[in-house]
Amino acid sequence: MNEPLMILIALNLLSFIVYGCDKYLAIHDKRRISEKNLHTLSIVGGFVGSTLAMMLFRHKIKKVKFMLIHSAIFIGWIFLLYFYFLSNFLNSSV
Repeated sequence: MNEPLMILIALNLLSFIVYGCDKYLAIHDKRRISEKNLHTLSIVGGFVGSTLAMMLFRHKIKKVKFMLIHSAIFIGWIFLLYFYFLSNFLNSSV
């Protein structure tokens, strides 16, 4: 596997674990991980892991502002990946 893909996989795994930890902390009324840090994990590449954790743990899904920001990050990553693969496809077919 190539290095960027391995980094994305690691970031998504980390993001999934951090969201799970935050849910655990929320249930046990402990000091939480800030929303800013959760969003930062998604921005740097953990967008799939965070989305899966949100669905699996049912975490942060009722917070409208959080969901809007997360959705924007997710859509941004989809566009970024789409154009990355599109440009690679166009460059390889020439």
